[in-house]
Amino acid sequence: MASQYDRLYVLFVYYFNVERDYFECHEVMEELWLEEGRDTLYQGLLQVAVGLYHYRNGNNGGAVKLMTAALEKLEGQPDDVLGIDLKRLREDSRIYLDKLHRLAEEPFAFYDLDIRILDAELSALVEELKLHPPSPHEEE
Repeated sequence: MASQYDRLYVLFVYYFNVERDYFECHEVMEELWLEEGRDTLYQGLLQVAVGLYHYRNGNNGGAVKLMTAALEKLEGQPDDVLGIDLKRLREDSRIYLDKLHRLAEEPFAFYDLDIRILDAELSALVEELKLHPPSPHEEE
């Protein structure tokens, strides 16, 4: 049976939640974003990952810019979409952005965000990747 989820999307969730490899998140999601006609939902998810990537690498300005752009794109989206809890990711990203805005007064250590998976099929597909990890830039 074919999955309702694009392999690139499953890879994105895997790299985000399991590997914490936000660069790979960007690589696979950008490809999917371009394939799917530049959907703002995909772009917002991509920008959350890139915002985390920038902050982890000391680019605070880039992190603020990308998190702000991500929230703008994710704001009008459904709370439960693509098998994930987008409402929670928006809330967590908003908290992160607030902390980034107060960074000068209140420095904080980098921490990862999680994408809460709501759909059993998506969860199983991500678990399968844990058992058989993809090599970076692998598409099929």
